Amino acid sequence: MTQQRTRWEWTVTGMDCAACTAKVTKAVQGLPGVGGVNIALMTQRLSLDMALDGAGAAAVEDAVRKLGYGIAPRKVPGVGHDDPSDRDMGWYRMAKGRLVILSGALLAAAALIGAAVPGNAGYWAFFAACLIGLAPVARRALQALRMGQPFTIESLMTIAATGALFIGAAQEAALVVFLFALGELLEGVAASKARGGIRALADLVPRSALLEEGGALREVPAADLRIGQVVLVRPGERIPADGEVVEGVSGVDESPVTGESVPLTRGPGEGVFAGSINTQAALRIRVGQHPADNTIARIIRLVEDAEEARAPTERFIDRFSRWYMPAIVGLALLVALVPPLAAGGEWGVWTYRALALLLIGCPCALVISVPASIASALSSGARRGMLLKGGAVIEAAAQVTRVAFDKTGTLTLGRPAVTDLLPASGASEAELLATAGAVEAGSAHPLAQAILRRMADEGIAPLPASGAQAIPGKGAQAEVGGTTAWVASPGHAAGMGGVEPGQQNRIAALEAQGKTVVAVFRHNRPLGLIAMRDEARPDAAQAIAELRDLGVGAIMLTGDNPRTAAAIAGGLGMDFRAGMMPQDKLDAIAGLSRQGPVMMVGDGINDAPALKQAGVGVAMGSGTDVALETADAAILRNRATDVAALIRLARATMANVRQNIALALGLKAVFLVTSILGITGLWIAIMADTGATVLVTLNALRLLAHDPTKAGVRKAGQGAVSAAASRSPARPAPAGSSGETPPG
Repeated sequence: MTQQRTRWEWTVTGMDCAACTAKVTKAVQGLPGVGGVNIALMTQRLSLDMALDGAGAAAVEDAVRKLGYGIAPRKVPGVGHDDPSDRDMGWYRMAKGRLVILSGALLAAAALIGAAVPGNAGYWAFFAACLIGLAPVARRALQALRMGQPFTIESLMTIAATGALFIGAAQEAALVVFLFALGELLEGVAASKARGGIRALADLVPRSALLEEGGALREVPAADLRIGQVVLVRPGERIPADGEVVEGVSGVDESPVTGESVPLTRGPGEGVFAGSINTQAALRIRVGQHPADNTIARIIRLVEDAEEARAPTERFIDRFSRWYMPAIVGLALLVALVPPLAAGGEWGVWTYRALALLLIGCPCALVISVPASIASALSSGARRGMLLKGGAVIEAAAQVTRVAFDKTGTLTLGRPAVTDLLPASGASEAELLATAGAVEAGSAHPLAQAILRRMADEGIAPLPASGAQAIPGKGAQAEVGGTTAWVASPGHAAGMGGVEPGQQNRIAALEAQGKTVVAVFRHNRPLGLIAMRDEARPDAAQAIAELRDLGVGAIMLTGDNPRTAAAIAGGLGMDFRAGMMPQDKLDAIAGLSRQGPVMMVGDGINDAPALKQAGVGVAMGSGTDVALETADAAILRNRATDVAALIRLARATMANVRQNIALALGLKAVFLVTSILGITGLWIAIMADTGATVLVTLNALRLLAHDPTKAGVRKAGQGAVSAAASRSPARPAPAGSSGETPPG
């Protein structure tokens, strides 16, 4: 019988580099009944699976604390706020800050004693300063050794400093201890800066809310709100929960959540996000999501989970680092032993050089070079409404050479309107709409919604219906008034006697105008045609132009008919394939992928198979569950131009990763050689190690300020028409499919 396991999560504080996460991982995964250990450095999250008869939470926490880190049960992201004690404090109040102050004071005191007191007093002062400053480091090294981890930076530091004392280099050993403490402090400060972007997301949700109950208002914690309650949000205040406006009209600034810079007018019946700012008038809002499930909380969870989806480059670096440190230790032993034994070299000189090599041996800078860049990119993208599910997605997006777009709701606004009603002989517009509405009642398809909106405008009630079902790629049907009725593509309807003779020319003319046509009919009785049009997004042409400037091709894959597709694609200056059923889109993505990495952009529901087939699947959607969870990435602002911005962010991130790897390996290589040759000593070695870690972290932080939405490209429309004219005509639609995948 399979043993029952539960998932546990903690927040671990004090982890500043990848070596820290490695120590915690090894310590925890060795406990009985523990498995599936994952640590996200930038979000300080430890998660694991534990059997009911396993070590228990107390054992996990004890193991982590013994390594010198803080640990506490993890709070739900985006709900409530950490205590001030959990927040960043002044560096001088941190344990690492106090160690720097102590080490520095001891070093200064030893220097003063050496200058003021003759004899060996100065040497012994430096000796004592080294031992006192080294004590907490040695304690952590010993604890790691007891847990089966001999190759840690603390152990290498302890060996190097102790060895320096034995060969009489007490002054340099004390300086190395101080520089090590200073480097660790700088690593901590830099890591905290990197976490700031993610922490800022949680701070968007206010601490409290004004709850309305029985006509009275009372202030309650935002984390305690429940679905269905009504809150009052005054001008200038942040909205405390995802919900729906029930009273009031006001401008709502959604930029903290989606990155949309222009406030949007929201009124009764319209949704709002937690963390958005009410800018004009008071709003009464009905809570629609539990605080743990609001948009901010889901974004934070996505960013946290994304840290675990590591890029291929990161996985390679991780494998490389596993043998790198033991190899350096082995090399240090050879440097210490071979020259004296084989060539009569001085033991003290070569031991000193070997100790310097040990300090070069920690791969912290190399290992953190990738996750630091990825975490900064994830945070930067999230602040601008672009969510990517991990480093693997970023690396794949940077390599994309072609983007395939769905049409409805992606390149178009996704809100088509009925433009023409053409009743068949013996039928009226009212009967045509009432029958179509009966078939489409309850459907969420954009074309179905267009029909239902037109019925509401006309004051027409749908006929009673039952057994409604979709016909994939063709339309929908239902039992209406005792007989079957259909709403289907003209091609499908024509084969069932659902289109009047002579209507094909009229259908072709409507489709040439960029309209989508559906036929409404009963068995062998046409009721008429309904034409609808969905306008292209205002920024769609600009999006295609930006992709072209990036050297990325674009193609539209749509279930619509070729004439309608040509009208839309022609105005955007892009290739297209029309009349495609879901399987056709899947096959098209597979074919395009053979020519190079492909990104698929769709609505996250109807295009799910194609999104999964593509190298990178991107869902368009303003914070919906599907947009956040279905694809590899999501664009919250519903801007087509954000597709190019996402690719720019991915490319900038991978460039940053390459810079970090070159910086880390370059410094290591230089000081490896200079240490062996005796050009650089212990204190330079420790500066090279911790300094490289700080440098790559600071370089990664530059991505937080990088704005991929800014691109020096031509304005929308410039060159689009000429570009479209130069492109090849529509590729033939798959045989047997002649129209839009109708509502259903």
